[in-house]
Amino acid sequence: MSNALIIPVLLAGGTGTRLWPVSRDAMPKQFLPLEAERSTYQQALARVADKHLFSAPIVMTSDDFRFFARRQAEELGITPTIVLEPMRRDSAPAIAAAAMIARQRDPAAVVMTLAADHVIRDLDLFRAACLAGRDAALAGHIVTFGIRPTDPRTSYGYIRPGGALEADGVHAVAAFKEKPDAATAAAYVDEGYLWNSGNFLFRADVLIDELRRFEPEMTAAVEAAVAGAAHDLDLGFIRLDPKAFAGATQKSIDYAVMERTDRAAVVEGRFGWSDIGSWDAVFAIAERGQHGNAETGSVLAVDTENCLIHSPGRLTAVLGVKDLVVVTTPDAVLVMPRDRAEQVKGLVGKLKEAGHHEATDHRRVHRPWGHYESVDSGERFQVKRIVVSPGGTLSLQKHLHRAEHWVVVRGTAEVTIGDEVKLLHENESIYVPSGAVHRLVNPGKIPLELVEVQTGSYLGEDDIIRLEDVYRRE
Repeated sequence: MSNALIIPVLLAGGTGTRLWPVSRDAMPKQFLPLEAERSTYQQALARVADKHLFSAPIVMTSDDFRFFARRQAEELGITPTIVLEPMRRDSAPAIAAAAMIARQRDPAAVVMTLAADHVIRDLDLFRAACLAGRDAALAGHIVTFGIRPTDPRTSYGYIRPGGALEADGVHAVAAFKEKPDAATAAAYVDEGYLWNSGNFLFRADVLIDELRRFEPEMTAAVEAAVAGAAHDLDLGFIRLDPKAFAGATQKSIDYAVMERTDRAAVVEGRFGWSDIGSWDAVFAIAERGQHGNAETGSVLAVDTENCLIHSPGRLTAVLGVKDLVVVTTPDAVLVMPRDRAEQVKGLVGKLKEAGHHEATDHRRVHRPWGHYESVDSGERFQVKRIVVSPGGTLSLQKHLHRAEHWVVVRGTAEVTIGDEVKLLHENESIYVPSGAVHRLVNPGKIPLELVEVQTGSYLGEDDIIRLEDVYRRE
């Protein structure tokens, strides 16, 4: 048995629209605490933090999520390599880029790719599966983690295990099967098939060779994107070359490699696992009370059975219902039968077609320096609550059509207006005239909270002229 460290790769660029209205394009499910205090991304980072088994992680995400990925890792004391994909190209190009970057770190790298939005229980069993998979990967196999089904799900792909391999507990893959209908899924469970978790373990050189064999144009495009990557070392990001990466075929790793290679192997993961891909999947792993309800937040359920009620921000009361999903957020409410949870993605599509910004954007908008939240708005005015993280710095900017009034509620603000710099403390306020060059900084060690009142003829976010920005936004 080898002691080679595994380089974990977390795929954290998805949007998770089936968990709307909590998960949206602007803040997807992997960065949200859906079923625990930490986000699933943070749980995944913690899962691969054992330095006796894992090397420092690589995170694949998009430019939009780069600061979420960095900030949430910092909260755990972890410093990953964060690689930014210029556009979505599905899992095969992302995994190819990660394998190439891992091989730069170690020519003999063993890589494990994990979805950042999955939940895994039983860490000892997870570690045992990693050890078994590592031995098979070192022998040249591309290993997937198969999960023993708890019921015949139609939302998962399936794997038919073949003969046993030389690595203990690892089998060849006899066949990959796409998402089945209910009857076929039941037959698969009876015949000993495993769920395909979509998580993989392999030697970087083996996967790249297989990609070259099956997808030479994709591989060449990704190699060019990695070779031309820009390194923002002070911000901790690697930016893949956008022109080269745009030439990569959009394809999943299953279609690109796993269903075509003769090197595929499967290790059964006996740990609890869920992709929490729908509200019904969240319900399946949630703790439930006496009447089978899974409740989060401020909830009152009367004569109610087997419901998922998710309401972290406001009181939600339900009466006399069964088998429902009820999800409330500050700006949207979802109510549906649990057995229709897989149809939420289509619902979000209809919301987008109808022009509802709630389909993609939260009321709370996250920025590298913290976040802001709309409180009220009307003709010629808007009220926001702004929170600036310790050390956070807003861009040096000006507005052509609005003035701003800031009232400090908590913490200390360093405010620049023109050539004047002033410190504001709790219960103090300041006025920023229209057209004035200004900046807001939190120089303290606690979050800075303030109320902003905007007044003017136009209050859109595109009325920001950035003159200088430490986060290098355009």
